[in-house]
Amino acid sequence: MNSITVYLAGEIHSDWRDVLRDGVSQRDLPVRFVGPQEQHDRSDAIGEDILGRQGSDRYRDLAGAGVNTLRTRVLLRRADLVVAYFGEEYRQWNTAADAGAAVAAGVPLLLVRAAEHIHALKELDAMATFTVETLEQAIEAIA
Repeated sequence: MNSITVYLAGEIHSDWRDVLRDGVSQRDLPVRFVGPQEQHDRSDAIGEDILGRQGSDRYRDLAGAGVNTLRTRVLLRRADLVVAYFGEEYRQWNTAADAGAAVAAGVPLLLVRAAEHIHALKELDAMATFTVETLEQAIEAIA
């Protein structure tokens, strides 16, 4: 079986990626994972690291977002599958943006969201290739 590349879209504050990667690894599946910068401080600072100090927090955020968006666009469009995880604790704007980008680019989207978020995510759910409610179900779908 050929390997596939899976882009992991979602917040970078919890360990959900580790849970998913470990579950796939335990099944010995030929999967390569890519995704956004997972080190929060690095994600915030990357624009200034490249361009130098910006004049305000607004411009610092915009510079960082530019680099992060570059990374996301390249890796997401090269992926065979995007897993978009909507967790419980953190705001999910970036997840929604990445999921929409996957749909727009024609990359299959595996949406992971709890049952209580059906209404809030109904349009995205309708565009996803497949929707599950748990990371364990996502692992099974990837398998």
